Amino acid sequence: MSDRLPPLTSLRAFEAAARHMSFAKAAEELHVTPAALSYQIKSLEEHLGTPLFIRLNRAVELTEAGRALSPGASEAFQTLTNAWRATRRLQDNTTLNVTAGPAFTAKWMAPRLYEFARAHPEVDLRFSASLRMMDFERDEVDVAIRFGYGPDHGVWSQKLSSEWFTPVMLPEMAERYPTPESLTKAPLIFDESTDFLKPACDWPAWFRAMGVDFTPSHGLHFSGADHAVDAALAGGGVVLGRRAMVIKDIYDGRLVAPYGVGLGTKAHFRFLCRKGTENRPHIVALREWMLAEIAKTISVHNALTIIPVEDVPAP
Repeated sequence: MSDRLPPLTSLRAFEAAARHMSFAKAAEELHVTPAALSYQIKSLEEHLGTPLFIRLNRAVELTEAGRALSPGASEAFQTLTNAWRATRRLQDNTTLNVTAGPAFTAKWMAPRLYEFARAHPEVDLRFSASLRMMDFERDEVDVAIRFGYGPDHGVWSQKLSSEWFTPVMLPEMAERYPTPESLTKAPLIFDESTDFLKPACDWPAWFRAMGVDFTPSHGLHFSGADHAVDAALAGGGVVLGRRAMVIKDIYDGRLVAPYGVGLGTKAHFRFLCRKGTENRPHIVALREWMLAEIAKTISVHNALTIIPVEDVPAP
C-alpha cells in the first residue's frame, strides 16, 4: 500500500466532519456545499480503499478506519494552523500581544504604560491579564510576564528583577507604628496570592526575621496582591508588600516602608517569549523599557536590607 498522502482538501474535509460528526456543520465551517464536502470525503475513502464514515439517516459515525485517522488528522491541522499563525506574526512588526497576571498588570504595567506608548507610538500593545498556562503558538501571544521559580522549558526567558516582601503603609500610619514590635497592635493585611512560595514569605516569617515572637492570624485577607495593596492605600492597614506591587507607591510617596528590612525569595518575575523571537524589534523595545523602568526605582530597593527567607529561623 502506498504512503502517498491524499489531497489536503480531502483530509481537511474529513477532519472537520469527524470533529463535528456532521457533514452539514463541516461544510458550513469550510464554506463549501454539503455535496462538495461529501465528494471530498468520498474521494478520500477511494484513495484509502475503505469507508471512513457510516452514513445514517440524520447522522454519521466513524468506522474503525475513521477512528484511527481522526486524532492524527486533527493534531496535524492544529499544528499547521499554529505554524501559520506564528509565521504571520513574524511579519507583523506593529502589534505586540502580551500576557501578565492581573495583579502585575494593575500595579506594575498599567501605571507605566503611557511611557512606553509615548516612546513607541509605532507599537500596538495588546494586553491579556491572565495567570493561566499559555501556549505561544495556540494563544497567539508574543510575550508573557510570569512570577515563580522556573525553569521555563522550551521558551526564551530573562529575569526581570528579584522579589522581596516588606511591610508598607500610609505615612501617617507609620507614625503610630514606629517599630516592628508595635506592628503586633496594627491592623494587618494578608496577601494570599503567594501562599505557594516555599519557604513562605508571610507575616509570621517576617516577624521571626525581626526577632518578634508573634504569629498573627486576624486581619483582612485578599486572594489578589493588587487588592491587598489597594486596601493599604485606602488606610485599611499594613500589608506585607511585594516589590513589584508596591515599589512605585513607595517611590512616589503614597506608601512607606519604615523598617528597612525585607524578606527575599528566590521566586522572581521573568520575561518570556518564543525562542528565536527575543531579538525582534518590538519585543526588544518592551524588554528594554521594562528593565529601564525597574532601574528608575532601584533607590527603594537599595534602601532595604534583604534577608533571604531561607535564612529565617523555622517556627
